[in-house]
Amino acid sequence: MRILVCKDYDEMSKKAAQVILSQITLKPNSVLGLATGSTPIGMYKNLVEMYESGVVDFSDVITFNLDEYHKLPITSTQSYHYFMQENLFNHININPKNVHIPNGMTDNIDEECETYENAIKDAGGIDIQVLGIGRNAHIGFNEPTVSFEKGTHLVDLTPSTIEANARFFESIENVPKKAITMGTGSIFKARKIMMLAYGEGKADAVYNTVHGKITPEIPASILQFHGDIVLILDKEAASKLDPSDYKLV
Repeated sequence: MRILVCKDYDEMSKKAAQVILSQITLKPNSVLGLATGSTPIGMYKNLVEMYESGVVDFSDVITFNLDEYHKLPITSTQSYHYFMQENLFNHININPKNVHIPNGMTDNIDEECETYENAIKDAGGIDIQVLGIGRNAHIGFNEPTVSFEKGTHLVDLTPSTIEANARFFESIENVPKKAITMGTGSIFKARKIMMLAYGEGKADAVYNTVHGKITPEIPASILQFHGDIVLILDKEAASKLDPSDYKLV
C-alpha cells in the first residue's frame, strides 16, 4: 500500500487526476471504476480541464460507477447518474454506451446486480477503481457488517451514512434508505485501486484502513490485502498516521 500525502484538497485532486491521466495514456480503452460524493469532485474538475486542453481523450474509455441510490429517479439532482453527468460526462468526449451506473429504479434487484457484474467481466475487469471512504470506513455503500459482500448487491444504509448524505437533500427524510453498490469483492478485483480522503473527519477511517484489524466491521480494511493500491490524502486525513507510513508530495 502506497500512501501519498498532499498539502491540501486541491493538490490531492490534481494528483488523483494525474494518476487517471497516466492510466488512460498507457491504455486508451481503460476501464475506470468511478466514485461519487464530494471527495472526487476536484479530480473530475481537473480531468475536464485536461480534456479541454487536449491532454486526454476519453473516446475509448469505459466506466463503471460504484453505486446508485435505490428508487431515486435518474432525473433527480441527487442521483448519482445526475452527479456524474454534471461533474464529468457532460464535459468530455466519452461514448454514452461506455458509461455504466447501476439502475436504482429496477424492480428486479437480483437481475440488475448480476447484469452489472457480468458487464464488468465482459469489459475485461476494472483497470483502476477510484474510492472515497466514509467516516465509518465504508467503501462504495458497503457499510460495516458481519461479512464482506462478494458482488454487486442491495444494501441498507446506516443511520450515520444517511445523516452524512442528508446535506445534499432538502431534509434527512428525503435521503434514500437503500442503495445498489458494488461489493467489496467487486472492488477488490480491480487491478489498481486509488482511494481519496480529505479532512480531519476521515482521519480515523484512514488510520483503520491502514492499520486496523481486517474485518467487515471496517469495510476498507480489506484493502490491506490488495496488491496495487494507493491512498492519496490531504494532511488532515493523514493526521493520525505516522510520518513513516507515507510520502509527502
